[in-house]
Amino acid sequence: MYVLLLFTLVITALPFFWMVTTSLKEKTAVMRMPPQWIPNPVRWQNYIEAWNSAPFGRYFFNSFFIAIATTVGDVLTSIPAGYALAKMAFFGRGLILALLLGTLMIPGQMLLVPTFILVKNIGWYNTYQVLIIPWTAGVFGMFLLRQFFKTVPDELWDSARIDGCSRLRYMFQIAVPLVRPGIATVALLKFVGSWNAFLWVIVMTDKVELRTVPVGLRFLQMEMGDYHHLLMAAATMAIVPILVLFALAQKQFIQGIARTGLK
Repeated sequence: MYVLLLFTLVITALPFFWMVTTSLKEKTAVMRMPPQWIPNPVRWQNYIEAWNSAPFGRYFFNSFFIAIATTVGDVLTSIPAGYALAKMAFFGRGLILALLLGTLMIPGQMLLVPTFILVKNIGWYNTYQVLIIPWTAGVFGMFLLRQFFKTVPDELWDSARIDGCSRLRYMFQIAVPLVRPGIATVALLKFVGSWNAFLWVIVMTDKVELRTVPVGLRFLQMEMGDYHHLLMAAATMAIVPILVLFALAQKQFIQGIARTGLK
């Protein structure tokens, strides 16, 4: 088992290792055969040149702003929706859940054309609204938190109700702290998804000022196709925030995935 895990680790990490080493090489050493695994000399200047080759400061600001806004919005909408679907009995709850889950089966690309027409008609094209508001609610987050809320014993609500606690207060003061790993999982997955968003951004905007990091990398690749060392430096900078975020939240993330669906 350990040998299998080690083999999987090597296969998974090898492209990232090659990306980082390539980002530190000279241009002539990138395509050298046999491959040069360890850069010699190490060229840190590549990161400065890559940063200055495009307005990456603006790209990073857009990515952080959009990712944080959509993450906060998704968490705030997923908590009450997940709680209602898990703990509140109302007419049509099963049907609503089935319809919500059914939307996950529709490829997002099928909705791009009608959504684009709608966005143009309401005047949201080339705005931050179109990059944020449609993604402040997600079925995946609602379903995942529903599974977590179902693990909270109903006896807690009975005790809180006897003490005069309202449904809203119970949800935020008692139920939500018990499902923090699930909330952390939803937030992390949403942040990563928003940070890596490419197709939606490139279709709904065409201004340089609204480009995110993935879109900026794509245009940089079109402009500097043979400068692989600079492209790899830019790509390395793009994944650093995700690595830092996962390092900070890995405990909650792993706990959230492990506990999903447990009674």
